[in-house]
Amino acid sequence: MKNEKSLKDTIYNAIMEDIFLLEYKPGDILNEKALVEKYECSKSPVREALLELCKDNVLRNIPRYGYEVVKITMDDVREMIEFRYLLEAGILRKQYSDLTEVHFSVLEDIDKQCRKRENTMWEHWSLNTEFHLKLIGFGKCCSAFRPFSPGLDNQVDFHDSIIERIVNFYHAHENLFDYITTYL
Repeated sequence: MKNEKSLKDTIYNAIMEDIFLLEYKPGDILNEKALVEKYECSKSPVREALLELCKDNVLRNIPRYGYEVVKITMDDVREMIEFRYLLEAGILRKQYSDLTEVHFSVLEDIDKQCRKRENTMWEHWSLNTEFHLKLIGFGKCCSAFRPFSPGLDNQVDFHDSIIERIVNFYHAHENLFDYITTYL
């Protein structure tokens, strides 16, 4: 059973990678049979991966037809980023006095790693996630921290040209640092 879960995760990640690489574009329909053949496995892990991708709003299930790759617009991305900033700013406003130079140093180190142009999209995403989870974690707001981890992981549903715009959006942390030092 553990093997099936691992296979589901492998298939989930492979489909996500194909979406990022635009092998599957917004509006494309994926079907179980083709994916079973592609990954040379049983239907169960493919179906589980597809359902997980639906849950994460990467795909949309169309009964008896397949799974459509969901289109995410720049407005959708902007809205997610604005929501994250509002949430983080609220947490930081309440907990700012607890932050130390060590906290800022850790965040700046992660930010420097995140800005490296040679990072792959996945490396950037991982570092970006680490930055925001540390930021919230340093705020010592545990009730907000717990649900954030899966939420950030599930926001990986960027498509088409949005991927490149987000990966190259390196100044987001600078803006957050400016906000913290100016308004808090």
